Amino acid sequence: MDTAKLTIAGARRALDAKEYSAVELVRAFRTVAEKENPALNAYLEIFSDSEQQAKEADITIAQGSAGPLTGIPLAIKDNILINGHRAGAASKILEGYVAPYDATVIARLKKQHAVFMGRTNMDEFAMGSSTENSAYGVTKHPLDPTRVPGGSSGGSAVAVAAHLALGALGSDTGGSIRQPAGLCGVVGLKTTYGMVSRYGLMAMGSSLDQIGPFAHTVEDARLLFDAIKGHDSLDSTSLPNGFFPNDAGLKKRVGVPRAFLQAGIDADVLARFEETLAYLKKQGHTIVDVAIPSLAHALAVYYIIMPAEASTNLARFDGIRFGLSVDSDDIIDVYKKTRGMGFGREVRRRILVGTFVLSSGYVDAYYRKAIAVRNVIRNDFKKAFTDVDVIVTPTSPTPAFKAGEKEDPLAMYAADIFTVPVNLAGVPAISVPTGSVARDGINLPVGFQIIAPMGREDRLFTVGSVVEKME
Repeated sequence: MDTAKLTIAGARRALDAKEYSAVELVRAFRTVAEKENPALNAYLEIFSDSEQQAKEADITIAQGSAGPLTGIPLAIKDNILINGHRAGAASKILEGYVAPYDATVIARLKKQHAVFMGRTNMDEFAMGSSTENSAYGVTKHPLDPTRVPGGSSGGSAVAVAAHLALGALGSDTGGSIRQPAGLCGVVGLKTTYGMVSRYGLMAMGSSLDQIGPFAHTVEDARLLFDAIKGHDSLDSTSLPNGFFPNDAGLKKRVGVPRAFLQAGIDADVLARFEETLAYLKKQGHTIVDVAIPSLAHALAVYYIIMPAEASTNLARFDGIRFGLSVDSDDIIDVYKKTRGMGFGREVRRRILVGTFVLSSGYVDAYYRKAIAVRNVIRNDFKKAFTDVDVIVTPTSPTPAFKAGEKEDPLAMYAADIFTVPVNLAGVPAISVPTGSVARDGINLPVGFQIIAPMGREDRLFTVGSVVEKME
């Protein structure tokens, strides 16, 4: 079988038609993964029990009780817990940690007998936009090994783009699914905050994090979303089932925040965006300019709120309860040495920033002002969605950049400029491939981001399925 031509939906039909077994499917992907992964570093670990999982899936298929993802090989980001398997958020501080329970999304996929191929590389504790911050080495872009795949879910994006799995899960705090999906040429979905349980996800920014899928097609992303969504009593931020309606309207009013699109975007990336807008208009959708003034402040707000929440969440990694522990004569030195040796440079930087903005004398000047502006951003999105069905932007202002190119942290943070407003507002968004631009003789993918009101993932799938048909 040609794994490079398979989709989840296509594999489902073939499995049900007995064209091949789940074991044969998983074995084919495992062969590719074991051959290609040493050069790509997409997987931190390829699970030894994947074929046993596939055998169980074949039994389910033979009994006639297969679900949409039964026997489908999936890659899982290293910050999502799978019972009995290592999970470390690509950090030395969790070296050797084995998950004692399943994340809710994993439990739901296990009910369908999906197959977990392995855990994927990421920026340490999801802090980064390039997967250069992993304690276990950089993940390489599948088309150009000198470039990054984006981050922080770069390993999951590459696992799908390079056909090392049929789909994958990642987490998105400020664009960490959509940005690598855009740079690698696959579909990436950030779901409505609360639509997918965060139970079993290692928290970075608790009011921002969401688990979501990577896939080759919008249809495949929808299949993964349908499998993992839904209320979870173990997650206090989980939304009730049926909270949001769906509609069947096929033609949408598409909003474009023109003033926001001038922020350091490459000319050819903007040209691809405009071509996609023209295509949507040709397909019968209405293009409308919208004003969302607060978007100009979103990046600054994000890089106050996110480090503040991260510094609080990562306080639990102290060398006492689990993970790395560096011996010393007194407890304070244990904390200092463990965290100094266990956390990488970017994680330490964000912890320091977060602790600063929450400290006495500065919490009012920075953190509380950022929260106030975040509410303005949410309200501006709500207002815009009274006039349009979806809002669109490029996923990233540039294609995949060279490894080591953005040594200045502020330059790296600017790569998230189009994605972070979505997480601040809690709304869903999807990145869909929309052509490519040339760099150094290589055609690199470009992503088209579609944003919808809370709970309206259906609109993302409607518009995204049109965009992916564009030649």
